[in-house]
Amino acid sequence: MFERYTEKARRVIFFARYEASQFGSPFIETEHLLLALLREDKALARRFIRGRGIETIRAEIEQHTTSREKISTTVDLPLSNESRCVLAYSAEEAERLNHKHVGTEHLWLGLLREEKCFATQILNERGVHLEEVRGKLAKGLQDMPVGEQPPAPAPAASSRAPLVALEPLHPLVGRESELNRILHILGCLNAKNPVLVGELGVGKRTIVGGLVQRIADGAIPSFLAGHSVMELDLPPWGSIGSAWFDSFHSALPKAAEEGTILLVDELHTSQDGVFWRNAAHLQEILKRAIVSGQLQCISMTTPLSYAKAIADHGWLEACFQPIRVAPANEDEAISVLRGIKHLYEEFHSVSYRDDALTSAVAYASACIPDRHLPGKAVDVMDEAGSVVRIGSPKLSEEVLELQKRIRFIVHRMDAAIANHEFEKARFYSGEECKERQHLRELLEKSKQTEEPVTIREVTREDIEGVVARWTGSSIDWIRKMRPVDSNSSKPNAS
Repeated sequence: MFERYTEKARRVIFFARYEASQFGSPFIETEHLLLALLREDKALARRFIRGRGIETIRAEIEQHTTSREKISTTVDLPLSNESRCVLAYSAEEAERLNHKHVGTEHLWLGLLREEKCFATQILNERGVHLEEVRGKLAKGLQDMPVGEQPPAPAPAASSRAPLVALEPLHPLVGRESELNRILHILGCLNAKNPVLVGELGVGKRTIVGGLVQRIADGAIPSFLAGHSVMELDLPPWGSIGSAWFDSFHSALPKAAEEGTILLVDELHTSQDGVFWRNAAHLQEILKRAIVSGQLQCISMTTPLSYAKAIADHGWLEACFQPIRVAPANEDEAISVLRGIKHLYEEFHSVSYRDDALTSAVAYASACIPDRHLPGKAVDVMDEAGSVVRIGSPKLSEEVLELQKRIRFIVHRMDAAIANHEFEKARFYSGEECKERQHLRELLEKSKQTEEPVTIREVTREDIEGVVARWTGSSIDWIRKMRPVDSNSSKPNAS
């Protein structure tokens, strides 16, 4: 039945069976297929489900499902009637697109076509609908590595995908004028390519990430509807081989046709950017596409590099409009840190006191002159979170060994699935369940959790320690450079 399925799609079916067994279900239901899809193709799921929608799906399914005793993973559970319809629809979608194989992208479409099933209700509640997904897949899936192509030999490193979708790293806080200017320039008839010109650390890439988020949210002018931002992904260590160029030649015309906006970091720098990497041919290809208006491009560079580029490459001035990105002032930088701190708190399992954030800005501004706000304050905040996390209470050796064994079993299970050894994979899946149960019992017995119970706070003193190590100075010197009132969350004006 699954001969036409890609490797990843077969893994979805296997893990759907595993999910059904864990819920004690006698059938593989559509919600089990959905959980397996989320596990196996996170990148594709993130294209359809925005924000924290993915994280709440399992909890909703658990709440909806009647609690039953788990079924052994050696039991070969059948598909429910709804799930059989989903697989039939998936095969139809593959045929409609003239695809020889059924991949995870077709499973998504098949799931959404079974309109009355529980999984589709969950997706519809999160704004995921059939026609929208079908449109996104038709527009971008063929050239993007988010789905899965039919089985083929692994490509060499030199033939890596030349264009990759840009994902926002941080929420954009402020910078509305710069972001609006990008939109204005993209809508121009001439010189419709923005270049962000600013010093290191001012947040140029975050501004472009803000554009990506605006497009995803639909809060954009109509002329940008359906557009995407993709980044030129160069091979490592300098040389660009023929395989990479062949892939680039194939991807660029389709990207231009589909309204892809290309992000090229340091496009304008002849020594440090893409043109340095034995890529005179690449420079010429991009130049023709941009000058002819076939392709829109966003670039980022420093003021010095931009001035040199304009002198060296006259065509750039005619095609690009500069957007000056000034460093944030201290109040703006504090707002940025407050706006993104939740990401670092979640990553480091810490909490940041407000005086730590204001101190990070004050000390970075006074003591680290070679970078600019808000970037250098963000890096100080990040490292302070890492320092505090490392100093947090540690799990027992027995728990750590058990976690290590679980990771080993999961690795073996994945390898078995990759080799189509499904009986062996079932065995490892059962072993994983046993060890996870053992881990839960051990944690309950020792009153531990997999994450330490106490969430440590990052304080002003932790920030001072990081800045002192960065600058090679004493904490007393740091405090003299920019005194901070220990009884207030705001730095003194001195």
